[in-house]
This record gives sequence, structure tokens and C-alpha cells, in this order.
Amino acid sequence: MIRNISALTQRELSSVFLSFIAYVVGLLFLVATATLFMFNTLTEGGEATLAPLFGHMAWLLILAIPLVTMRMISEEYASGTIETLMTAPVSDTEVVLGKFFGAMSFYVAMILSTLVYAFVLMAYGNPDTTVMLNGYLGLLFLGALYASIGLFASSLTRHQLIAAVLGMAMIGVLTYAMDYVASLQSGTWRLVFSYVNILNHFEDFSRGIFDTKAIVFFISATLFFLFLSVKVMESKRWR
Repeated sequence: MIRNISALTQRELSSVFLSFIAYVVGLLFLVATATLFMFNTLTEGGEATLAPLFGHMAWLLILAIPLVTMRMISEEYASGTIETLMTAPVSDTEVVLGKFFGAMSFYVAMILSTLVYAFVLMAYGNPDTTVMLNGYLGLLFLGALYASIGLFASSLTRHQLIAAVLGMAMIGVLTYAMDYVASLQSGTWRLVFSYVNILNHFEDFSRGIFDTKAIVFFISATLFFLFLSVKVMESKRWR
């Protein structure tokens, strides 16, 4: 199983790095974060912290990650290569995990490129390293959840653009909509909708708080959407 997942991950990662849209997304993400860092963080008299930047990055990723994952399964449907995958000696779980780890490899590379902002901040200030470490840990969990949602959206359609829109919409519902619905509720329901809000859990990490409950949420939600992707692929196998 591990060998199959590794091979599929390498295949997917190669495909990602050959994708023009991935480079565009990566470039725009870095330009946006650099601009935010220069004008919101690296300011005279400002606090030496990346916490505000982490919050902005979380919102940028709502758009960025679905654009990277949109083609991962939908392209297999559109090109007909899904038939090859389904007849190969690999399971649907291995295919989904291979694509997930491929997406995560690109995402990690993209996030690591932002470490230059941390180095600049340490060179010119005295930032709290705990906040930075927890912030990047939170970005790792957040990216994993977004990637799993993006993959699920990609498994639902053969059209890449529709997959991207679906991914953004689902993430939007789990952030904007849940926050709005929670504000209209009270008591237990307010707590439930607030708990489902993804960014509520990420905010603790961005402030430097290591929250095990948030980790459980991110891992559980990521596995849930990966499970849904596997089930969608299994349903298509028997059509």
C-alpha cells in the first residue's frame, strides 16, 4: 500500500509542477503575502509578529488550494485516464491518498517559501517564535483540510472550473456561512455551528495557542472529506 501511494504521490506531484495554473497560483499567493507583510507587518513601530499575516494567508488559501486541486480527479474523468487507474492494481483509497499527498507536497513547498518573512522579522525584531511555530503548524492542518475538500469537489465532476468553484463554495460555507448562522443561534446550536467553522479553530494557532481540540477537528474533518472522495470514486467504478 505504501509503495503504491508513494508512486501515485510522485506521479501527482510531477503533474502539479507541470501545471501552469499551479505556478500562477503559487506566484499570486507569494505576491499577495509579500505585499501584506510589507504593508501590514514590516512597519515602523509595529509589533514583531506574523499573527496578522497568518490570518490573511488563511483567507487567501480558500481561493488558492481549490485551484490547485481542481484538476486532480476531474482531469482523470475528462481525459479517460480514470479507466486506467481503476483497472490498475491500486485501490481507490490509494489513489485518493496519492493525490492528496501530491497536493500537500506542493502546498508545503508554497508555505515554506514564506519562511523568508519569518527570517526578515527575526533579523529586524524580536518576534515570539512560539507564535510563528504554532502559526505554521496551523497552516499545515488548515491546508490539509482545504486540500481534502478540494479533492472531494474534484471527484464530483469532470469539469475543472466547476470543481474549483465547488471547492471554494464548500470551504466558504464552512467559514462564512457557519459564522453567520452561529451568530443567529443561541445556546447549544450556537456552539455547534461555531465548532464547525474552520477558521475559528485556526485562529488559536495564529495567536500562538497549541489547541489539541483544534487538531482533533482538523484531522477528523480531513479524513472525513478524503473518505467522501473515496466513496465517490467507488460509486463511479461500478457505473
